[in-house]
Amino acid sequence: MRVPTVNLFAKFPVPGKAKTRLIPALGPEGAAALHRRLTERTLARVRASGLPFAVRYTGASAGDFAAWLGGDVPLTEQGEGDLGERLARVEAPAILLGADIPDLSERHLAEAARALRDHDTVIGPAADGGYYLLGFTTECPALFTGIAWGTKTVRKGTMKAISGAGLSCAVLQTLHDCDRPEDLARWPDLTA
Repeated sequence: MRVPTVNLFAKFPVPGKAKTRLIPALGPEGAAALHRRLTERTLARVRASGLPFAVRYTGASAGDFAAWLGGDVPLTEQGEGDLGERLARVEAPAILLGADIPDLSERHLAEAARALRDHDTVIGPAADGGYYLLGFTTECPALFTGIAWGTKTVRKGTMKAISGAGLSCAVLQTLHDCDRPEDLARWPDLTA
C-alpha cells in the first residue's frame, strides 16, 4: 500500500469567519488569530511527521495560502458543499486532519499511518464526540454521508458507517479539540 497523504483541512483566518464559536470569548480578531496559530502549529507537526501532505484550503485564494503557509506547501481547494462532500473528495490512501487539536503530535500521525497497514480505516476520537483524524485505504463515500456534522454524534455515526461498510478500524488516543470558550482553559498558552 502507498503511504497515506495527510490532508490538513484549513480555513483562512479571516476575523468573523474563523473559529466563530470562540468569538464570544476572544472576539473576531482573537478567534482568527488563534485559528492562525493552531493551523501553523498543526502544519509544523505534519511536516515533522515526514508523511506526504497537502493543505485543503478554503476562504481565500491559493496565493493567499501560499503567502501565509509557504510556497512549498501543496494546496488543493476544498470546493463547494458541506463538510462531508468536501472530505469525500480526498483520494485514498489518506489521513484527514483538522487544525484544532493542540495536543496532536507527530506520533499520532505516525501511529495513524502504521494502523493503515493492517486496517481499512483509522480514527482519532475527539473528546467531544467527533474525531480529529480519519484515515482510509480506499474511498468509501458512506463515511461522509448522513453525518450530523458539528455535533457530538459525529464519531458514532462514522463508526456505524465504517462497520456497515464492512471495514476494519483502528482507534487512536482520544484528544481534546479547541472549539468552544470552555476549551480554552485547557491550553492557556494558546491565548497568551
